[in-house]
Amino acid sequence: MTSPLVQAIRATLAASGDPERARAQQAYMKSVMPFRGITAPALKSLLRPLLADPTLRIGDRAAWEGAVLELWDGASHREERYAATALTGHRSYRAWQDTDTLPLYRHLVVTGAWWDLVDEVAANRVGPILLSHRDSATPVVRSWTTDDDLWLRRTSVICQLGARERTDLDLLTEAIETNLDDRSFWLRKAIGWALRQYARTDADWVRDRVAEWDGRLSGLSRREALKHL
Repeated sequence: MTSPLVQAIRATLAASGDPERARAQQAYMKSVMPFRGITAPALKSLLRPLLADPTLRIGDRAAWEGAVLELWDGASHREERYAATALTGHRSYRAWQDTDTLPLYRHLVVTGAWWDLVDEVAANRVGPILLSHRDSATPVVRSWTTDDDLWLRRTSVICQLGARERTDLDLLTEAIETNLDDRSFWLRKAIGWALRQYARTDADWVRDRVAEWDGRLSGLSRREALKHL
């Protein structure tokens, strides 16, 4: 049975958008799945009252995860996946942001398999869980550093973008070192991004790591890491 919230979201998105913008969005994102043509600010505005509506609120964890997957796996347009991501992060469901939710986020990362879907989950869903549940979440994220899936490995590298002085440097180092030799643009960019972000907290640590990894660190990663130093 389709969740009333999912029904409301789909109906709202279907009634919105711009076909011309949708074609441009799909081409830019190189997406097989079509877009509705809704801008990010407009999508946020459309979703806000639906996610806050007490009559549509989801009462238990299993139903919440089910609604997320219903939107995500059954999406006909990419905005439905953006809506699913918004649903995962809504304040009404904050109590379920723990290690037990990591399998759900793993699924979103692996099936999303593109930066516009993966990076939000990595930095703003997995990252906060890692900070608040270190003992149980760290082994999970550590296992992703060597996973066959490129996007899980990217997640392991960038999930601490917002951690600042609370960054687990052992985990960050492991995630980067494990993937230094990968030739994928998405991992090289992620490594540079993670280092550049942490340089705002400890520039000397980043300079030391860049020097230590000289010869293995790609030019792209190096440029990104040292961009503001």
